[in-house]
Amino acid sequence: MTATEPIGRDAEVARLVQMTRRPRDLGLSVALVTGAPGVGRSTVLAAVAASFDGPVCRVVALPWEASRPGSLLHQLVGSADVDPDPLTAARALRDRLADRGRDDGAPVLVVVDDVDLADAASLEVLGSLVAHERDAPLRFVLAAKSEDRGLAGLIGSADLVVELGPFSAALVEKVAARQGISLSPWVAEQLRRHTSGLPGPLTELLAEVEPSTWDNPPADLPAPRSVATWVAERLEHLEPAARALVEASALLELDPSVALAAAVAASVAPRDSGLGAEVLGNPSVQATNAGDGAELWAAVDAAVASGLVRLTGPAGAPQLVPVDPMVRAAVRASLAHAAAAQLHRRAAELASDPAVALAHRVAAGTGPDAGLADELEQAAEPLAGQGSWSRAASLLVSASRLSTDRHLRERRLTRAVDALVGAGDVGAAMALLPEVEALRETPLRDAVLGYLAILRGRGADAAAQLGRAWEILNADREPEVAALLCQRFVLDSLCRGAYGDVVTWADRATKFATADDPAVVESAAIRGLGLGGTGDAQGAHAAYRDLTARVTHGAQAQRVQLGLGWLQLAVDDVPSARAALERAVPLRREGGSTRISLWARAWLARTLYRSGDWDDAARTAAQGRELVASSGIVLTRPLCDWTLVQVNVLRGEEDAALAALRDAESVPRDYVTMRVPTLLARAAYADAHADHEGVVAALTPLTMPDLAEAVAEPGYWPWVELLATALVSLGRVDEADELLAPHEARVAGLGHRSATARLARARGRVFAARGELEEARASFTSAVAALDGLPLRVERAHTQFAYGQVLRRAGKRGEADPLLTAARDGYAAFGARLLVERCERELKAGGVRLARGERSAVDLTPQEQAVADLVAQGRSNREVADELFLSPKTVQYHLTSVYAKVGVRSRTELAAQWGGDT
Repeated sequence: MTATEPIGRDAEVARLVQMTRRPRDLGLSVALVTGAPGVGRSTVLAAVAASFDGPVCRVVALPWEASRPGSLLHQLVGSADVDPDPLTAARALRDRLADRGRDDGAPVLVVVDDVDLADAASLEVLGSLVAHERDAPLRFVLAAKSEDRGLAGLIGSADLVVELGPFSAALVEKVAARQGISLSPWVAEQLRRHTSGLPGPLTELLAEVEPSTWDNPPADLPAPRSVATWVAERLEHLEPAARALVEASALLELDPSVALAAAVAASVAPRDSGLGAEVLGNPSVQATNAGDGAELWAAVDAAVASGLVRLTGPAGAPQLVPVDPMVRAAVRASLAHAAAAQLHRRAAELASDPAVALAHRVAAGTGPDAGLADELEQAAEPLAGQGSWSRAASLLVSASRLSTDRHLRERRLTRAVDALVGAGDVGAAMALLPEVEALRETPLRDAVLGYLAILRGRGADAAAQLGRAWEILNADREPEVAALLCQRFVLDSLCRGAYGDVVTWADRATKFATADDPAVVESAAIRGLGLGGTGDAQGAHAAYRDLTARVTHGAQAQRVQLGLGWLQLAVDDVPSARAALERAVPLRREGGSTRISLWARAWLARTLYRSGDWDDAARTAAQGRELVASSGIVLTRPLCDWTLVQVNVLRGEEDAALAALRDAESVPRDYVTMRVPTLLARAAYADAHADHEGVVAALTPLTMPDLAEAVAEPGYWPWVELLATALVSLGRVDEADELLAPHEARVAGLGHRSATARLARARGRVFAARGELEEARASFTSAVAALDGLPLRVERAHTQFAYGQVLRRAGKRGEADPLLTAARDGYAAFGARLLVERCERELKAGGVRLARGERSAVDLTPQEQAVADLVAQGRSNREVADELFLSPKTVQYHLTSVYAKVGVRSRTELAAQWGGDT
């Protein structure tokens, strides 16, 4: 990566370059580039300067010259003399700079980096120049850490402000790839968090660390050398008490309170430092004018002033934390082992949370310790019971490392990996995978490997591992492993769409463990979805009522809310589904599961899509995809991509839609929950482009017997109407009829309202295709009635459009017009540009609202006008037929008439005369 090739900044550089290339006679322009140190401001400025075809004046404001008036102007024009009148000085600066471009008539590009560090006199002159000399042939591109108040004059005159944000994990991968390093998505996310996504520290660290390290990086990444040097300099200048506070804060990641930091720091600080255990819980900790509190806060203020730590936390419970992970790593690395161990031992003595105390004891230790390992495992038990898998995993990993007995070490390591998978930290689990695979085969080991395979979307591997685990299991001897294995089968069955098996395995889990066992609770949280999938919505709701009454808080409640919200969406209770799924989304370090949060985000995006909140739907789905990338849990990615494909393609965002579709198809599709949304996404893309053959090709696999149970529940996967409509459009009406019949019978028994509406829409098209208009009316009327009172704005617009289109084709233009108008307005509210245009064409073809003077000079009929518009755009007869719901023969009939009236002989001549206007 060179200085003029800033990865991930293409859009920002393009905007700046466009501004600099404005013609000279358009006068002065100013762009301000802001962003944190290390975010790549200088690299962006270099790229802009390199692309400029003309004279460039590039300077950097130097902080040690800030007190010298005119120092920046001296760099710009080589003169140390500054007129005391800013306006006069500004005109002189304008003339000196503009002279550089007189020879070739080009504007002059002036690039100033770190302008916020410039001396006040130079800033005044620059501010006057850009405010009053707007006709000057100058292009200013200025960079600053932020929109500082001292830059007010420049900011007010800026034509463009570009804020550079941190890199995403995907861009971190690209930066690494430029340096010949391949990062897995979860390692890229780990590195992004560590460097705060700042390109400068990121590229440094990639260059300094041995490339093979990134195959299995340590949990605690080092700081880049430049950061370590900067930290060492600041530590060196701190008073002992402030330094001890900074060092303690770097080790107190689990409990960063000021009180604990002070008490821990006292173990290494001088006796008269004012730090001590007596400040714990003492009001004087928060006082600035009394005894120990005053001395403590003086040390805190000095520590904060160093830039190494910051104060945070709620009022009354202040916390002292390093400013970023790199500073934490550098401070830790600066500590001698003996000093670090002393701090950890003191933290262990004072910590109020037993699990935190144990973690500090582990850090202070020197090797295997069977007793401590036992304590760690015992502390992990209640955390696992609460579903706090991440904290439980951390304790179990430590317990495994400290174990002296081989069997205990292996069991604890296996359980640690299982807890990491439960938390959704696939990256950390994969890092330990080689160790687990090397262990002797046990039911627990195979259950863990099967669980990991599920989250990675590898259904075949999961089936093999879980099947083997069940085969070698002795349930009487290991009932807790049996319950755990049943829970894995429940999840596997859900992903396969085997809803009967979901219920069977969930019920089986209760035979091996108590009702409050984590495996039993999670099985029950999924069991309701199995009941819903088999058509027993009433039983499913009853099960969730009981479960929500029993499981009211903690990480397990997150799982229950997910299942409940998923079911509520399936039965059209959209408001309740949204509330439940939003409660299931949050992730907390103490125990929230990434896997559950991912499912919740994916189904919340579907909920928002169906209710017409497409901006929020796309944002939620995109957040889900980011979490997929960072966690390595690909299981839910197709579900997120389905929503993104639909929203983007219907809004005319073709590139984004195709990218999401490619992403959905790039992951394994062993599971129904991955395969079906991928096919639906493909069908949605084809349908938006009136590609009916594409819709049929995408959805025909769902008619196969092996998927019958998985896709029969209409609330889970709405695909039947889309396929039936495509078949009708292709003239395969009898096939559409045959497809609809069994699903109509099922829905009639379930009373599912949105499914009733969807199938009635499709049935209406079948009747219309057979010329049975009154029967079609009845079907569409029933579709409208089924949606009455439901907050499903997208379904309502689809129904209005389909009904209006059928009536328009039947010649009932007066009846069709209000329906098509309502559909158009509904689609416009979602931003569905492609559907709005489709409605406009239908309305134009109907011609009810078209005044005579609005028709073409040759007086085409509305139908001919619509055909001519589409043909002039380059559409084939088949494509025009698809758009206007006509047969290709009818299109050709109208086109022949258009040729005669317009006086052309070919499609090319029509396009040339028509201009392609619609």
